Amino acid sequence: MELTLVSSSFCGACARTRAVLGDAARYLPGASVSEIDVAREPDLAEQLDIRFTPTVIIRDDAGAEVFRAEGVPTVPQVLTAALQALPD
Repeated sequence: MELTLVSSSFCGACARTRAVLGDAARYLPGASVSEIDVAREPDLAEQLDIRFTPTVIIRDDAGAEVFRAEGVPTVPQVLTAALQALPD
């Protein structure tokens, strides 16, 4: 499972989201956290159809997107969404 934060350097909410994803990952064995900066990777951000930062994308082990949210989530929200990425 991959938790991806799409961020921008001028986004204060992105720092809070980074901390939330780090906390949530502690409860998700095998989960990885990655970050995409829209200023450094504008083509990737466009390909992902990013309209707002922060955006959190959760992918399952096959790479399929199972959850996407804009704004700062809570740890319980991330954990609940991550359940969708777990194998049956």
